[in-house]
Amino acid sequence: MIGNGVAVRRVIAFSVAAVFLAWADLLPRVANAGPPFRTDDPEPVDYQHYEFYTFFTGTHVSGDTSGVGPAWEFNYGLIANGQFHIVAPLAFDNPAGGPSQFGYGDTELGFKYRFIQEDDKGVRPMVGVFPLVELPTGDQGSGLGAGHVRVYLPVWLQKSYGDWTTYGGGGYWINHGGGTLDQDYWFVGWLLQKQVTKQLAVGGELFHQTADTIGGKDNTGFNLGAIYDFDDHNHLLLSAGTGIENASATNLYSWYIGYQITN
Repeated sequence: MIGNGVAVRRVIAFSVAAVFLAWADLLPRVANAGPPFRTDDPEPVDYQHYEFYTFFTGTHVSGDTSGVGPAWEFNYGLIANGQFHIVAPLAFDNPAGGPSQFGYGDTELGFKYRFIQEDDKGVRPMVGVFPLVELPTGDQGSGLGAGHVRVYLPVWLQKSYGDWTTYGGGGYWINHGGGTLDQDYWFVGWLLQKQVTKQLAVGGELFHQTADTIGGKDNTGFNLGAIYDFDDHNHLLLSAGTGIENASATNLYSWYIGYQITN
């Protein structure tokens, strides 16, 4: 574990540089939605294709800044309409007046499955499920993990109209802490995105999360973001936002920056 802010910044800078210099010869594939937003979509990676992200994301509240980065996400089209998903993160926690912490965080596993395909000429949306399991591989005492298994059970919908795409939904987090203040909670969100040019898409989302601890605060917020396609297989993803309900306790500001490789 590294308790030095300079060392943390060096690790982050090195990871970004490594990703930008590598992976230049992969086969093309159009990027899916989802990141850089908290709201996800029901569209899986195509069968026997994959996507790989290196990303950094964090949230600042009154008295603390925490998040993950560098973190790595890998999605693979394991079956038709279904993808395997894993996130392996390095996490950080920087409390005001306390030592900064940096180390491996909680590992996320999931499987996205689309069971209704969108009707391009009609009104039927795409629909899918994306159950996630977060394993307690991070150090809870250092603020780098939840300390227990967490499970998310969402349903997502998506519909496209020309250059416009909208998607959203949500689900229930099983967040039993076992003797802690953690409690189950809901997360829902919706997003609208426009393909402005052949290479640039911009969008915005509104989301709501109920309190994840006993006596905690609900959180409503928004993010604005963009996806820039350097070519068919290299993509830059950015978003930033803030809370509009209980922001000082839940989300004064947050951000996401990622680089995606698609095949």
